Amino acid sequence: MQTNRFDLLRLVFALVVCVFHAVALTAFRPLGPLETVLGQGAEIAIQGFFITSGALVSGSLDRADTLTDYADKRVRRLYPAYATVILIPAIISLALSRDLSGVLAYLGANLTFLNFLAPNLPGLFEGQRFTEVNGALWTLKIEVMFYLALPLIAFALRRMGRFWWLGIALLYVGGEAWRLGLPHFWDAAVAPTIARQLPGQMAFFATGIALWRLWSVAKARPLAFGAAGLVLVALSLVHPVFVPARAAGIAGLIACVAFMPGPMLNAARFGDVSYGVYITHYPIVQSLVMLGLFAAAGPIAGFALTGFIVFAASLLLWHSVEKPALRPTSHYRQAAGTEHAVKRQETA
Repeated sequence: MQTNRFDLLRLVFALVVCVFHAVALTAFRPLGPLETVLGQGAEIAIQGFFITSGALVSGSLDRADTLTDYADKRVRRLYPAYATVILIPAIISLALSRDLSGVLAYLGANLTFLNFLAPNLPGLFEGQRFTEVNGALWTLKIEVMFYLALPLIAFALRRMGRFWWLGIALLYVGGEAWRLGLPHFWDAAVAPTIARQLPGQMAFFATGIALWRLWSVAKARPLAFGAAGLVLVALSLVHPVFVPARAAGIAGLIACVAFMPGPMLNAARFGDVSYGVYITHYPIVQSLVMLGLFAAAGPIAGFALTGFIVFAASLLLWHSVEKPALRPTSHYRQAAGTEHAVKRQETA
């Protein structure tokens, strides 16, 4: 596989979510329109994450020798860093509150990706605008569910033979029907939350699977993909009737940025920090708010220090936890410290 810019895209997506959460958690006034715009950007960034996962993990499954091989690569990439960002706040909470039962409840729920069952820790972030320890982790549960479902999806699509694209269309339409339709047909407070879970995000993963199928076509015609994608995303933003087309539009833009001519811009040259940025930024911002840094230093200094700490923590997480857990042949290890990695996305 030739070089591409998927590492850069994942880093940009993570930074967009980070900026939105930093603004929302610190609650500097006036928020209004700025928070709305940043929230829309963060939503699109998360959807972009799901599409890239659909493409890259489909490639990982295709290259895996066995299902065990596939599962091993996914666990190595996801879980060590995830467990680390769960354990560190729990240890701090236990030291501050001595509430062992509360900490154990948090660990039991969050280490199994059931973050919604115990999002808070005793003694941490109480009385703040949002009290969750790490509100960004809800997407990891959806990622894991997709990892588990993908072998079955791939098997079913292969069995459909020449009707493969019909299967993708059914996944796409079914996912959007769940995500957009459930809140209208179920008058319950939890309906919007359930709607955004799997299968509500399946259209984005399905579009990623389709992008993997069209990989060589996208590489040959990135500008055509980008033009179509720009039109579809723009339409989805100006009128609700076009919202279901957004997944296809974002996929087109992703393909354009990933494969268009020009320098590859290896964002993982000094370490693949995109995952670290995504899973560390929320508790870091919460901690700085709890310590009163933003109130004392003001927004500019507070955001600057936040950015520095998030990148430092992400680099530390990469070098101390993520990189050692990966196989030597992992794309992520090869990209780090290499200007032009030879095997991009080998174990995505």
